[in-house]
Amino acid sequence: MKKQLLALGLVATVGLNGQLQAEDGLKDIHVYKSPTCGCCTDWVDHLKENGFKVEVTETNNLNPIKIDAGLTPSLASCHTAFVGDYVIEGHVPANDIHRLIAQAPKAKGLSVPGMPAGSPGMEVGDRKDHYQVLMFNDSGQTKVFAEHN
Repeated sequence: MKKQLLALGLVATVGLNGQLQAEDGLKDIHVYKSPTCGCCTDWVDHLKENGFKVEVTETNNLNPIKIDAGLTPSLASCHTAFVGDYVIEGHVPANDIHRLIAQAPKAKGLSVPGMPAGSPGMEVGDRKDHYQVLMFNDSGQTKVFAEHN
C-alpha cells in the first residue's frame, strides 16, 4: 500500500512539475530589434520587470522577420517578438501579453502599430497618447484587445 501511495505521489509531482514548466515556458519571449533602438531596449526592460524571460536578437533587417510573422504594414512597429505561438508587434504592455497568454484566444498575436507616446518604452514625460492594442488573425483582420490612455 505504501509503495502505491509513493508511486501515486511521484506521478502527481512529475505531472505538476511538467505543467508548471509548460506555463513558465509561456513567459519566455524572443524579441527581434534594431541594435540602436533605445525605445526597444526600454520595452525589453519593461517585459523583464513584468516577469518575462527575454531573449533578444539584434538585427538591422527586421522586414523578413515581420513578413514571416504575417504582419501587414498597418500592424507594423519598431520591434517584433514571439511568445508561445503568438506574435507581439510593437510597444504592447506586458499586462496585455499576460492576458493574451491566460485567455489563449485563437489569434495570431497582438500589435500596437506605430510608436504611441506613453506606451511601454515610449515614455515621454507626462505625455500619454490614447492607443489601442490590436489582436489580429492569420488574415490580418483585427479587433481591439485593449485601450490605453
